Amino acid sequence: MDNVLIVVDDLEAVIAFFVELGMELEGKGPIEGRWVERVIGIDDVRQDVAMLRTPDGHGRIELASFHTPAAINPEPQNAPANTLGIRRIMFAVDDIEDVVARLEAHGAELVGEIARFEDSYRLCYVRGPEGIVVGLAEQLG
Repeated sequence: MDNVLIVVDDLEAVIAFFVELGMELEGKGPIEGRWVERVIGIDDVRQDVAMLRTPDGHGRIELASFHTPAAINPEPQNAPANTLGIRRIMFAVDDIEDVVARLEAHGAELVGEIARFEDSYRLCYVRGPEGIVVGLAEQLG
């Protein structure tokens, strides 16, 4: 897999959120023109895009903020975990409490609570800027 796309309104806030998770900003800039319109099937596209890389270098997240046409809000905005479609991205972390605290400083909130799965993992979901949900997994032992 090369990357996952997340469409956002506040590009800078979402970049800061993922950088706090340990991702590295590879670059950002404007994207427009006939080539992108042909790829995504939308005319008159003008957007800003940022690409972030995971610390291990094996995965990336692409963030896009559309100027034209305007982005469309999903319904419901804060969809529960059983809503069809992509619901979250899971990250491996070393200290789940530390990561949650750092993300809370960026406005994130726990969706449920930090829970233990057998003797293997401590897990939680965190809702960040614009309703983006990330899972955190701390491997035990």
